[in-house]
Amino acid sequence: MERFLSTWLVSAVALAFAALILGDHMTIGADDATAVQQIVAVLLVALVFTIINSFVGPVVKLLSLPFIIITLGLALLIINALLLLLTEQITDAFDVAFTIDGFGWAIVASVLISLGQTVVGAFVGSNR
Repeated sequence: MERFLSTWLVSAVALAFAALILGDHMTIGADDATAVQQIVAVLLVALVFTIINSFVGPVVKLLSLPFIIITLGLALLIINALLLLLTEQITDAFDVAFTIDGFGWAIVASVLISLGQTVVGAFVGSNR
């Protein structure tokens, strides 16, 4: 449980970082939301993102392993972008404001999120 919570919080920081860097291309929370509403939106998006990466991600990556090997790991960028777009669809179903402008921006966001998770995880000591 502790590992899940630390992964969730690291993902929340990484998602907020990516949203800050990408500006209008990736938004979390409504434009007119208060700071508390923004934080809640980031935490909800991070919760869905963490659950998807914990359960769906490994299955998709295992099934895509031959393609990942052939592309020397570049297919992981596409898989991570698709998982991020899946997160967008699921959070939209729960009326949480989370948008990404398209597949290209999802790839950029997934790279930024991965970098953010690595940096924050190193400081937190998250054993992912």
